Amino acid sequence: MSSALTDLFPHPIVQAPMAGGVSVPHLAAAVAEAGGLGFLAAGYKTADGMYQEIKQLRGLTGRPFGVNLFMPQPEYADAAAVDVYAHQLAGEAAWYDTELGDPDSGRDDGYEAKLAVLLDNPVPVVSFHFGVPSGDVLESLRRAGTVTLVTATTADEALAVERAGADAVIVQGVEAGGHQGTHRDNPETDGTGIGLLSLLAQVRETVSLPLVAAGGIMRGSQIAAVLAAGASAAQLGTAFLATPESGANALHKQALTNPLFVRTELTRAFSGRPARGLVNRFLREHGPYAPAAYPEVHHLTSPLRKKAASSGDAQGMALWAGQGHRMARELSAGQLVEVLVAELDAARTALSAKGEIR
Repeated sequence: MSSALTDLFPHPIVQAPMAGGVSVPHLAAAVAEAGGLGFLAAGYKTADGMYQEIKQLRGLTGRPFGVNLFMPQPEYADAAAVDVYAHQLAGEAAWYDTELGDPDSGRDDGYEAKLAVLLDNPVPVVSFHFGVPSGDVLESLRRAGTVTLVTATTADEALAVERAGADAVIVQGVEAGGHQGTHRDNPETDGTGIGLLSLLAQVRETVSLPLVAAGGIMRGSQIAAVLAAGASAAQLGTAFLATPESGANALHKQALTNPLFVRTELTRAFSGRPARGLVNRFLREHGPYAPAAYPEVHHLTSPLRKKAASSGDAQGMALWAGQGHRMARELSAGQLVEVLVAELDAARTALSAKGEIR
């Protein structure tokens, strides 16, 4: 079953699907052409928008690629808490001279419509974030010839993925940038995330599925480490965010190595769900008070984030980044894959030499 995934791409490198306009077709194509697995992010797009990007990507490469879907979220947000947060953000709206978004703009992200497109026009790989799809959905995709992956942030979540019938688990450590792919958003578990290597060990002892390791990986030596720990491949997001093919805002790319942004935190400030980003003014001021309300808070802050970006104000943007962000390199996506592979080979050679000496 591991080969069903890894046979699709020669190098054990997966480009993370980063929603919000980062994982564009040109990025996924460049990674695929270099021998990794490129991914499109369908999150926050319409079904037709996703389909058009798939068509564009197919025009850029004939190599396998993946598409990521967000699972629909249950309605458990406290409407009163969202209203309070909206009042707290009134000053931001005035500052950026814009209106707050409608928190009730939709919560299923067009999931069913996107699934229909992917069943009618199958792609090689589909991954899921924020939960586990039904066994029927996974089986339908398998019959269509699609390999399925689901993110897990605990061993118990990985077990749920295996029981549902997915082909592989994306094991996401707490170091990862962007949204944690927890299956249930429980505020009581905030701050209890597990580091990638420890999580890999736990998941490896819990399930028999192939594992894709994600979280803070920026160098080939780290890829070697997670492969040695039992992963079949490594998924990198922040490393590819900095490439010229990435659709990330230029301010976001620059912030990764800007000495003004020295650390990251998990925050609910921008979306209402835990997500790791560079600590800026917005995160510091609003993170402590943001409610557990996704996607309500995401919709609420969307106009603020867009206006901050258009105004050139990185202090008001959601600067998603993993803990290894300072190690970002100004390389094209293809060059980055080549460098990572060379570093991986060097690390393997060094480990082999040490084994021979012993």
